[in-house]
Amino acid sequence: MDFNARMGFLLFLCFLSLLVQPNTSTLQTYIIQLHPHGLITSVFDSKLQWHLSFLEQSLSAEEDSSSRLLYSYSNAMEGFAAQLSETELEYLKRLPDVVAVREDRKYQIQTTYSHKFLGLSVGTQGLRQKSSMGQGAIVGVLDTGVWPESPSFSDSKMPPVPQKWRGACQEGQDFNSSNCNRKLIGAKFFIKGHHVASSLPSDVAQEYVSPRDSHGHGTHTSSTAAGASVADASVFGNGAGVAQGMAPGAHIAVYKVCWFSGCYSSDIVAAMDSAIRDGVDILSLSLGGFPLPFFDDSIAIGSFRAMQHGISVVCAAGNNGPIQSSVANVAPWITTIGAGTLDRRFPAIIRLSNGEAIYGESMYPGNKFKQATKELEVVYLTGGQMGGELCLKGSLPREKVQGKMVVCDRGVNGRSEKGQIVKESGGAAMILANSEINLEEDLVDVHVLPATLIGFAEANRLKAYINTTSNPKARIQFGGTVIGRSRAPSVAQFSSRGPSLSNPSTLKPDVIAPGVNIIAAWPQNLGPTGLPEDSRRSNFTVMSGTSMACPHVSGITALIHSAHPKWTPAAIKSAIMTTADVTDHFGKQILDGNKPADVFAMGAGHVNPTKAIDPGLVYDIKPYEYIIHLCALGYTHSEIFIITHMNVSCHKILQMNKGFTLNYPSISVIFKHGTTSKMVSRRLTNVGSTNSIYEVKVTAPEGVRVRVKPRRLVFKHVNQSLNYKVWFMSEKGKEGRKVRFTEGDLTWIHCENSKYKVRSPIVVTWKN
Repeated sequence: MDFNARMGFLLFLCFLSLLVQPNTSTLQTYIIQLHPHGLITSVFDSKLQWHLSFLEQSLSAEEDSSSRLLYSYSNAMEGFAAQLSETELEYLKRLPDVVAVREDRKYQIQTTYSHKFLGLSVGTQGLRQKSSMGQGAIVGVLDTGVWPESPSFSDSKMPPVPQKWRGACQEGQDFNSSNCNRKLIGAKFFIKGHHVASSLPSDVAQEYVSPRDSHGHGTHTSSTAAGASVADASVFGNGAGVAQGMAPGAHIAVYKVCWFSGCYSSDIVAAMDSAIRDGVDILSLSLGGFPLPFFDDSIAIGSFRAMQHGISVVCAAGNNGPIQSSVANVAPWITTIGAGTLDRRFPAIIRLSNGEAIYGESMYPGNKFKQATKELEVVYLTGGQMGGELCLKGSLPREKVQGKMVVCDRGVNGRSEKGQIVKESGGAAMILANSEINLEEDLVDVHVLPATLIGFAEANRLKAYINTTSNPKARIQFGGTVIGRSRAPSVAQFSSRGPSLSNPSTLKPDVIAPGVNIIAAWPQNLGPTGLPEDSRRSNFTVMSGTSMACPHVSGITALIHSAHPKWTPAAIKSAIMTTADVTDHFGKQILDGNKPADVFAMGAGHVNPTKAIDPGLVYDIKPYEYIIHLCALGYTHSEIFIITHMNVSCHKILQMNKGFTLNYPSISVIFKHGTTSKMVSRRLTNVGSTNSIYEVKVTAPEGVRVRVKPRRLVFKHVNQSLNYKVWFMSEKGKEGRKVRFTEGDLTWIHCENSKYKVRSPIVVTWKN
């Protein structure tokens, strides 16, 4: 008997058993864990098909088993989540390879769910309570402006504006001083650089010449950092719950520097200059480009000055991953943020007419419209010169796509824009297909028509189905919001990677933070896709990018600043880095695609705000030490002056500071040709408790011997600083090896209070 016949026989037996014992009980959701090396996995084309086969055996023959599947897992565990009756569950439990069955636990879904994912508890012991939810801190956001009427900027229960605030609410087009309040305490716009560098195209709607947001990006990032709590928030029902920024008690000052053609450095420097004068505590810049030398980087230069004034500067690492050495904003006085994922998904599964299922994700509110789940003919237009496979404007002949589900490859134009082009061409639905560059990355959008995005492997399956089927048809099943069932965090595919081209002596990015499918505030003048044709309106939408990760850390920085107002920017950064997580919520290594993430992808790890507020020890850096560092890097007198506005003699400085290494929380060692040993020094300051003793634990990078002296640090009082040195010795023959870098870590552990674990990632690079 072949496999299909055996499966048919099993289904027949199942059907008979269900006829004898009718399914009258209500359905409940269960998580079914399977043996990772199941007996019959090899007979299926995909894990998803294997998972569905268990449902096919458990349900009645006329029941669509795929409609019961909520989620398919293959990383954190092998198995799936499905809705079953008690009778079906009892039958399924007895099937081979079923390891365990667990009733689904109820989660309180949060719209800006990242604050809950990060452990920012609302309980009395939470980080927010220790920091008064960020009260007193002022976060300055350089971006596209703000939509002040958004409920995320309500000042209900906010304390008065801090006395130190010297900013203003600049009036302009559709924006006056009454648009500011105790939450949004300042708003300015900087347009001169943009104005002289560009002219407005006739087909582009006029932007607001004011702090008002025409694009949505600035509203989104500002609310992520410090937005007020908003109940009953959602994007057309998806991600429903309470929306809240990282530091809901902090104040926001907005500096509009980005316009339709981009963000000009002249405007950026002007805004930074104003922000320093105004009295912000944190500067959040979800901006940047390609790596530049510090002396040629306006953000690096402006942020050096901000740092000197005690202002923490937090910047996005860039969205040019997974390309190596693509990380931007790498000055050591900047906190550089890469992007990670959440364990929240928005399943939108494609059900093919042959019974197969292809997993996808979408925030199109399809479960509200019956028409959205209708079975349609699937078309994929290839071979032409018009870009039909990419769904470019003018590439989809109406006679070929009218009323059909159109497959669009990612690339060239925007994801939501492809959907609009499909809609204008008469298409009824869209499947966005990842390319080999995007792999299995799931970025959701609030599409203008029924649509879902699928990974690269699933895209290949779909295209094979289309090519081998005479009349390919499919429907999309929208599954709403699912939380807690997927492995996270992992590194976002698009997140820019190290090592830094301009400064490989400092490991960048510093940390990663939530940056994929982040829901936050949105202007009422825009549809949730941001497309001019999108007439829908919502107070919230979803976005992805290191632009979204950056304000998460800006808000967390505000929380720490509020709890420890005397800490320097370097101390706050150290607290964030040395307490970062290197394992996911299942206790396994953080992944980058299907492999463990390395230090160039995630830096010190994924931000853990609950630990960061009480790190035990910090690596502090005095502003003058950055100048010694620049001298050690070989920057010239004139280049250092450009960055610091200080006249220095590097010859004298290096003579006085022999063997100097920057007191950075991570350690990057470079063995140039012929070098086999290096020594670095570090200084730790006790911010924990008196009479604290720490012992060191080292995981040596492969091919390197590591020696630390002393191996024990005894702190007698708070704010005491102690030094230690680390020697790195390259093993013979490693210089010419193919693997150019290895990594490890160095952790100081409190002898009595093991909650204090002060970890520094180590990366060793051989340069031939």
